[in-house]
Amino acid sequence: MSVQTLEEEWAGRTLRLETGRLARQANAAVLCRLGDSAALATVGVSDEPVAADFLPLRVDFEEKMYAAGRIPGGFFRREGKPSDEAVLTARRIDRPIRPLVPEGLRHDVQIIATPFSAERGSSIDVVAMIAASAAMSLSSVPFAGPLGVAQVCRVNGEFVTGPSLEQIEQSDLVLLAAATRQGIVMLELQGTQVSNEAIVSAMELAFVECQKVIEAIERLVEKAGGPKEKCAVWQPRQEIVSFVRATAYDRISGAIEIRRKQEREAALRAISRELLEQLSSEHEAPEPDLQAALAGIMAERLKQAVLVERRRLDGRAFDEVRPVTCEVGIFPRVHGSALFQRGETQVVTITTLGATHDQRMVRTLEEEDYERFMHHYNFPPFSVGEVRPLRAPGRREIGHGALAQNALSPVLPPEDDFPYTIRLVSECLESNGSTSMAAVCGSTLSLMDAGVPIKAPVAGISIGLVWDGPDRYQLLTDIQGIEDFEGYMDFKIAGTRLGVTAVQMDTKTHGLPISLLSEALEQARVARIQILDIMSETLPYPRAQLSPFAPRMHAVHIDTSKIGLLIGPGGRNVRKLQEEYEVEIDIQDDGTVYVFGDDGDKVDAARKAIEDLTREVKVGEVFTGRVISTTPFGAFVEILPGREGLLHISHLAWEHVGRTEDVLKEGDEVQVKVIEVDTDGKIRLSRKELLPRPRRGEDEVGGRDFERRGPRPPRGGGRDRR
Repeated sequence: MSVQTLEEEWAGRTLRLETGRLARQANAAVLCRLGDSAALATVGVSDEPVAADFLPLRVDFEEKMYAAGRIPGGFFRREGKPSDEAVLTARRIDRPIRPLVPEGLRHDVQIIATPFSAERGSSIDVVAMIAASAAMSLSSVPFAGPLGVAQVCRVNGEFVTGPSLEQIEQSDLVLLAAATRQGIVMLELQGTQVSNEAIVSAMELAFVECQKVIEAIERLVEKAGGPKEKCAVWQPRQEIVSFVRATAYDRISGAIEIRRKQEREAALRAISRELLEQLSSEHEAPEPDLQAALAGIMAERLKQAVLVERRRLDGRAFDEVRPVTCEVGIFPRVHGSALFQRGETQVVTITTLGATHDQRMVRTLEEEDYERFMHHYNFPPFSVGEVRPLRAPGRREIGHGALAQNALSPVLPPEDDFPYTIRLVSECLESNGSTSMAAVCGSTLSLMDAGVPIKAPVAGISIGLVWDGPDRYQLLTDIQGIEDFEGYMDFKIAGTRLGVTAVQMDTKTHGLPISLLSEALEQARVARIQILDIMSETLPYPRAQLSPFAPRMHAVHIDTSKIGLLIGPGGRNVRKLQEEYEVEIDIQDDGTVYVFGDDGDKVDAARKAIEDLTREVKVGEVFTGRVISTTPFGAFVEILPGREGLLHISHLAWEHVGRTEDVLKEGDEVQVKVIEVDTDGKIRLSRKELLPRPRRGEDEVGGRDFERRGPRPPRGGGRDRR
């Protein structure tokens, strides 16, 4: 196979696609370069179909630290378990590709994206997604692509395509979109309470940029693509489908009308078991065909009910939210807690406040930073009535946790005002549609219950879709499980009363028009306000005080030149403060010092001690200090925690002192006055300045009265020294 390349200017950089040089034994491989960022995407396809009743598509993003010129941490200095950021990138590649592959494909398909070079000037996620789209277009896999990818942000009111990380950090809206010729397939957005109109403008710009990428991939396919190999696409046996429809169509239609999820699923399981028994006597391994027939009938009935009969299966209006209930403060010992229930979806969220050292270190190919806010999402099997082993969080859990985290990040107080590390954990206890948006609502209430002064409450809702083409569709507010599984879109929108903070959209179509998505945004806004109204009845504002079980933290700002003084020789001063006051002290390079502890009084005392230790000592100030040590020439006195001064023997008293220990011993308390602070910060003290001065005429040395006794005669008795 000859090497084929294609180059064009896109988003202010050179976009280069290359195939035929690297990974030639893969089914297809494309190296994509955008500026100085480069990623290789390969597609592997098994020779024969595998025994599976689902599309066996696997996508991995191999986060290689050498791409950013860094060596991995840890004992082995080698990449190990994928980070959450790598999992999220893999999901961004997977989500737009999956709906463009036939559901009946049973060949194992594996997409591996490997970054080789990463710069801050462009997002490696976008590069990997473009490479994967091009590789799928060249592969033997039936693929309704190519798809294009574009990232758009808004900086100072102006939209920017292909932004750098610096521009993203300065923006109030960041949108990532994947699209085909027909429309948008996948969306992700984070914003600072942005309007629907701004989101629509960003989508329109991103869609135009996606078309340029599609054109580039199509030209590469023309140059390098050959005839597609035949990949078998599984179809259920027609005789089984016909039997199921003839035997149980009405019963299945009636079962999906049952409004309670458990009863509905129990009825469907009973029908499935009965049909399986009947089919097993005449057909070999009929279960996959049976399940496909059942799913087909349910999807058909959902479409007929919504588009023809103009009703939802559970009787709600198309824009109606299920009943919502909220509770806060449900667990007394945690720092904040809330229960959010919407229909048969139930989520409990717990807030934990920690110190700055509890922050999570994030190392991606583009940056290395610390994260003060984390949201973790758990989806145990009992939430859907299942029994299965517990494992580490899966990709779905990581993705849903990140979505809620993005939704809430814009409303958190600045770190200078609220220097806590914040961790939220959302436990999904019951699921029947859009637990991720319930997690957003529960997280808001939990934060407010903990006393976190958020800027505004955030709520989320999911908008679904029943689709029969761009001219015949219906949007559904607050979709339940069956509307999600058999529907065509899951459009999650979270935000405040003022605007949107996060969006995630996936579809089962080959692309949706922007006009439909704009309509969905408005329908979600109305529902979001309704939910916020209900949440405000439970807790309208953050609590004025933190939980008594929450740790206390204060921030102290000191001059950077005093950092060494606070730390002390070998860390002596800071360790002493931590032990004495039972606190943790975290010192930042900019002079910000965080004091963290369980006892508020001790935290306050430690804060005052730090202020005393690092403040300027002025000549004339009086302190009651403690003698640290004595020497022949005086005593060293601690006047402030960690601050010592020299009390010279000549300043112990007005009269002559022969030995320091005649006046002071180690451990004594003594009142002293500052008489000098030199340029190096060394302090000279005086005790005698605070003692009564001798009476006039009294000898300061010997205490004799000159007026009464007269002067001492010269030594030697006045004898002649000749």
